Amino acid sequence: MEHTANDTLDFHETTEESLKLEVASQWQLMWWKFRKHKLAVISGIIVILFYVVALFCEFFSPTVPTTYLDVYATAPPQRLRLFLDGKWFPHVTGYRGERDPVSFRKTWEIDYSTYIPVGLFVHGDPYKLWGLIPGDLHLIGPKNPGDPFYLMGADMIGRDVFGRLIYSSRISLTVGLVGMVISLSFGILLGGISGLVGGAVDNIIQRIIEILMSIPTLPVWLSLAAVVPIDWPALRVYFMISIILSLISWTGMARVVRSKFLALREEDFVMAAMLDGCSRGRLIMRHMLPSFLSHIIASITLWIPGLILGETALSFLGLGLRPPVVSWGVMLQDTQKVAVIARYPWLLAPGGAVFIIVLTLNFLGDGLRDAADPY
Repeated sequence: MEHTANDTLDFHETTEESLKLEVASQWQLMWWKFRKHKLAVISGIIVILFYVVALFCEFFSPTVPTTYLDVYATAPPQRLRLFLDGKWFPHVTGYRGERDPVSFRKTWEIDYSTYIPVGLFVHGDPYKLWGLIPGDLHLIGPKNPGDPFYLMGADMIGRDVFGRLIYSSRISLTVGLVGMVISLSFGILLGGISGLVGGAVDNIIQRIIEILMSIPTLPVWLSLAAVVPIDWPALRVYFMISIILSLISWTGMARVVRSKFLALREEDFVMAAMLDGCSRGRLIMRHMLPSFLSHIIASITLWIPGLILGETALSFLGLGLRPPVVSWGVMLQDTQKVAVIARYPWLLAPGGAVFIIVLTLNFLGDGLRDAADPY
């Protein structure tokens, strides 16, 4: 049987690929498998963009959330145009307001005879980046301060929905992170103790978990959020809502960690560490936890969307964050009436942001969960 040069080349490529897989680390195998999941990669890029915008929201937002022009209340979205008469001229069109003779409600029409020039890296409302660094540079905005610039329309008192949407992303996205850290700490600590110690301690922790899991989540959130004093400062309410969201969500992680520890405590490397006099804390953090760290990372990406939805629901019902704090749930409070949605549908923009980030986090979690088992 004859062998061609192509067969020899294919054999060498296959051998090199096999050797590469044999010497690759766990993280390399995860990355190689994850990047084959195109939807998860795209979702990961979108999630990163969301968090970058949230981190530098003062720069990306055209205005600060407290700026308003009451004369343009409920103004519809403006369309950003890049050319005028075939020439490069970024601009938005102006407005022409009219009063309905029957309802006396103010209505808006686009005034195509008025052009508002738009630029990048323009100076506008002053702000403090992260509350520390003063500045007034914005990524995009009108070249003439004071001109109306509403890419997603204006709310009921003339505030820019687009700018407030960007600002509120910092609160809504970080509530999920803070709640996740608290829940993860509780879950790993109690789940690890339960699986490693066993006996009466395991029984007590598992009964507590079963009691907490049997209580309906939403009524507990509502009752706990209702007791938060209304006169508390915004920062304290923010951390209280994060704690409330994480009080019950740690139970699932605790069950997962317990099951993993029950399987791992019989492994040779764990027995060797115990015989060597390793403390339980070091045994958990340095030996047992890293062995299924990839599973925890995948669980986190599927966990955060639930916390984001929880904060949005509480704030929407008026039991979570309250003005002047800006979050997606707080912004959606204006859409509690059907008539408002019918007249001003652009006020639902925060709901679209919630939909996108929750969907992309779930796709990202699916990709990480598949990549966590590269074999």
